[in-house]
Amino acid sequence: MATQDIFGRPLQDLRISVTDRCNFRCVYCMPKEIFGSHYPFLARRELLTFEEITRLTRVFAGLGVRKLRITGGEPLVRKDLPELIEMLANIDGIEDITLTTNASLLPQHAQALVDAGLNRVTVSLDAIDDDVFKAVNDVNWPVGPVLEGIEAASEAGLNPVKVNMVVKRGMNEGQIVPMAEYFRKTPHILRYIEFMDVGNSNGWRLDDVVTAAQIRDAIDAVWPIEPLEPNYTGEVASRYRYTDGAGEIGIISSVSEPFCSTCTRARLASQGQLFTCLFAGRGFDLRTPLRDDSVDDEQLAEIIRGVWRQREDRYSEQRTSETAPLQWKVEMSHVGG
Repeated sequence: MATQDIFGRPLQDLRISVTDRCNFRCVYCMPKEIFGSHYPFLARRELLTFEEITRLTRVFAGLGVRKLRITGGEPLVRKDLPELIEMLANIDGIEDITLTTNASLLPQHAQALVDAGLNRVTVSLDAIDDDVFKAVNDVNWPVGPVLEGIEAASEAGLNPVKVNMVVKRGMNEGQIVPMAEYFRKTPHILRYIEFMDVGNSNGWRLDDVVTAAQIRDAIDAVWPIEPLEPNYTGEVASRYRYTDGAGEIGIISSVSEPFCSTCTRARLASQGQLFTCLFAGRGFDLRTPLRDDSVDDEQLAEIIRGVWRQREDRYSEQRTSETAPLQWKVEMSHVGG
């Protein structure tokens, strides 16, 4: 049986950040004024090796983990990533491996990732309009190559591709309907994400959040939608389908409609820290015991088991406009989304 936390939530999902680096500077994640040319990114020796990631994942699988999500930073800037995917795909108990990416490097890697054992891909795309998208990613990257990456993933067999759009008031809320229009009648699933207070550098304010209800209403006013049942317990996105049969969308409402009670996700940062919540202020060092030759897999398992059993995170349920900005939290670029 999977290891459970204080609230009885099982450890089933592991998100693995393979790098803290990214070739974009999205304003809500890695704003250029902080993550500029002089920002001290992790040295290679500080990152977990593929062998270390694989060993830890094998231990996590023994504790109940069945699904993996590879994140960053931008995971495809980590050299030879398909090699890691193949190593992870051969671990007993792992049933699903997903990659979250900005898709800028996906055209040249999609087939190799599939051949290595990748099951699914999620692409971050916050606007379909070039000017808006360039303003969001802040490196002048156009939409076209991202769409090419989505199609490359689709052609390689990673269907349906999930497309994530973070919605922030004053940034891209005008793209809610145009994004829906583009991805309707395609095999891909567009998912809208409320702007969250991850990390400490994105200037989050509650007033900047376009709520799930507002997103639903904006789409429903143009193309009527109706709710769908979750695919599985703990699914983060609320699912909807167009009543005209043009496909489905999802809305992730971490701010206005928290789903802490069903969260089964642990996060492994690129330098080997274990975080039990996306909004955690404290990580647990796994790299030191991992690199200690005297520590075996059962001892690693006991460390992880002990951390998870004490887990009581439910930040999104406790969040208020006054307290949220005051708590130090790990940056998204270290633990993925």
